[in-house]
Formats: sequence, structure tokens, C-alpha cells
Amino acid sequence: MDKQAINKHMEENKQEQQVTNPQQPEKKPDEKGGIYLQGHIKIFDPQSGEIFVNKRNAIHYENISEAMAYSLGNKSRNFIFEMHFGNGGTTVDPTGVINYLPANTKTQNSDLYNPTFYKNVDDTSTKNLDPLRNKIEIRHVPGTVYSDVLITCLLDYGEPNLSSPGNLAGQTQSPFDNSQNLDSVFVFDELGLKGYSDAGDGLGKLLTHVIFHPVQKSSNRLIQIEYTVRIQTITNLAAGG
Repeated sequence: MDKQAINKHMEENKQEQQVTNPQQPEKKPDEKGGIYLQGHIKIFDPQSGEIFVNKRNAIHYENISEAMAYSLGNKSRNFIFEMHFGNGGTTVDPTGVINYLPANTKTQNSDLYNPTFYKNVDDTSTKNLDPLRNKIEIRHVPGTVYSDVLITCLLDYGEPNLSSPGNLAGQTQSPFDNSQNLDSVFVFDELGLKGYSDAGDGLGKLLTHVIFHPVQKSSNRLIQIEYTVRIQTITNLAAGG
């Protein structure tokens, strides 16, 4: 077999191998996915069990994405630090109908409409005066793709009072829960979580916001808030198993 015939034979074998064993494309990592966030709030009287509010809340996606990045980067800022209360989330028209304003989650400096009180819920902070009842828990079930951040806050009988660190209104609460004035500073109709800031207490970025039917805090009742933020990865769902 001459040289030309040998070359022709080798080329035919090469083409036959390519057909038999086609080159496999390089397998790339699955980078398609995302993170789904949702929040839920429950406001109730822990003594009687009466539930005042039980609903979903709005996430401030820009601020909470920054908070998550700081957390993953082990930077001590923007983590959940305080629960803020306000009374500017609703208006009442002349017929008595309550109108609910939209949640403030559009800009980095968003805030409650009219904040009147806040409380430290970071149970690792020395500024938290009652870390057993005002705390943050992380809950995760092995094998699942979500984790819950459960923030618990208790407003005791005697708070807010004039000496409460987070009393922004400079007033004291009513003795009984019979106020007919929905504009009273401690008739709450909005609530939000704020992150830690080096600038000082109460000055962190708003991470969540929720508007609800007015609830009065008075000296004759306890009010407990259970605020859940669920963080779920959706890569597994997008991959279709």
C-alpha cells in the first residue's frame, strides 16, 4: 500500500471514529437558579391567644440583598437588629372606611410612614434588655432548600413607656385598649425590620415592611410578634429534578 493510500485509509478511520464516538460537549455547571424570599407576620396576645394580625409582608429586595451579601462576607452590618412600629400606614375617610397605604420598599432610605417605637430583637446584643423574649432563631430542616429566620418580639405590659429606649414619640401608652382614636401614637398599623447600622440605634436600613389593621398597645395587654422571613433557593426547582 503506497503512502497516498495509507493517508486515505487513516483519514477514513478518523472520520468513522468521529461518527461512532462524537465529541461530547463540555458539561457546564448549573448556574440557573435564584433565591425566593417571603415574609409572614403574626401579632397576638400570648395570654389570651387572641390573634390580631396574621398575614404576609413586603420584602425590601434591594436592602435585604445587601444584608445577605454582608452576612455571607462576614461583615458586621445590616443584619436584623430591630423591630420598628408605626401608626402611619392607614387613613380613615369620613365614613369610617380604613384605607391601607402601600408598603415602603422602593428606595434604600425607605422607612415606616410614621415610626413611633422600636425594640432591639438581636439576642446577642448587649442593648437587648430581654433577650429571652426578644430574639432571632434560625430554623432549617436537613434535606430541604429553605431556611426560616424567626424574629420574636414581646411588648410587655409596661411598654412603651417614657423611659423605653426606642420610644420615638416621647409619650406613654394608654391604660386600656379602648381608644377610639386610630391616630394615637401607639395604635400601630405598620411594622418593619431594620438592620444594624454603625450610625446608631434606629438608623439601619429597612428590610421588610407590612401594613395592617390598627392594633392598640396599652398597659392592660401583652402583644407578641412572630415575624418569619423564609429564604429559599430555587435551583433544584429550576433544574426539574
